[in-house]
Amino acid sequence: MSSATLIGNWKHTVLYLTLIISLVYFIETLISHKLHINHTNIRFKRSPNLPLRFRDDGTFKILQVADMHYGVGSITRCRDVVDAEFDYCSDLNTTRFLRRMIEAERPDLIAFTGDNIFGSSTTDAAESLVQAIGPAIEYGIPWAAVLGNHDQESTLNRQELMTFLSLMDFSVSQINPLVGDDDDQSALRLIDGFGNYRLRVHGAPGSVLSNSTVFDLLFLDSGDRETVQGRRTYGWIKDSQLRWLQDSTRQGHRQSIAGNPPALAFFHIPILEVRDLWYTPFIGQFQEGVSCSVVQSGVLNTFVSMGNAKAAFIGHDHVNDLCGNLKGVWFCYGGGFGYHAYGRPNWHRRARVIEARLGKGRDTLTGVERIKTWKRLDDEDLSKIDDQVLWEASYTFLK
Repeated sequence: MSSATLIGNWKHTVLYLTLIISLVYFIETLISHKLHINHTNIRFKRSPNLPLRFRDDGTFKILQVADMHYGVGSITRCRDVVDAEFDYCSDLNTTRFLRRMIEAERPDLIAFTGDNIFGSSTTDAAESLVQAIGPAIEYGIPWAAVLGNHDQESTLNRQELMTFLSLMDFSVSQINPLVGDDDDQSALRLIDGFGNYRLRVHGAPGSVLSNSTVFDLLFLDSGDRETVQGRRTYGWIKDSQLRWLQDSTRQGHRQSIAGNPPALAFFHIPILEVRDLWYTPFIGQFQEGVSCSVVQSGVLNTFVSMGNAKAAFIGHDHVNDLCGNLKGVWFCYGGGFGYHAYGRPNWHRRARVIEARLGKGRDTLTGVERIKTWKRLDDEDLSKIDDQVLWEASYTFLK
């Protein structure tokens, strides 16, 4: 090869290298800000103090928020309000009501029982959830959520929704129970739905039961829509979920020195037997038919067989706010909370409060002695109505 050829090849090589370096530099200049990790923007989830526990005064208070139907904020219009309110009514009225309830009741836990957002009214489910749950996060209150039949109608499916909810600040929500319900395990149990989990509440600080579960809270995914024998119907709680409930109850009984602690359940869609409450004494208002699955799920019989299920708190039928008893288990509607949800003009949006109180021994607070509930209306005075006792212990413990 001649020296002239070598010199030519060398020049071409230098030219190619120069072009490649220039191209890489140009690309890096354009997109490097998108490739570099800004560590200052990484933030961990803010978690509540756990375990959940009763207060020093022996009380534990839960605020049930049913059917917020949150859209996108100030541009989402209200439904079924009087004409004089319509022009200035939006999702922000729902937010204001939640803040008022938090300040009035100072709950230890907020339970969002489904249809937290109205999926068809938002193009970003995550953003709507952030706005809807926002006041709970602002006040730093532990909160738990289940899904309704409308949450998944936007940009996230049910698994994605529960994953997102579990990762939000101060959330104690879970996607599903762990294998064996053991905190040392990492695998999720195979179970129908998303949002089936148990929250344990410990006794009061300094009491003999301060490190023991004295109160169980059970959250269940009641599904959305399904087809049964060609008939379109609502979802229901499946056998796999009921088996988990029974297993969880047996395990809790073995682990707790307080025996089989009383339990409350939270889910969205009523069970079929709730229709029978029409023929029984109940407290509150029964203003619309019970919208539920045509399938008789076995939930009621499971609750009865568990022995410690005292009440279930549901939503879905917005203008029902009654509490009624079926085979010794109370079924209580939350009443419609959100202003973008259907309601009735001149019928105030409302929220339910549940309070459990510990018994008192000679020198210590003991197990749960009483569970009661009431509702508050979103009127000028946050009127308190329908105060009732759901359960009282028939035993004495460490008296």
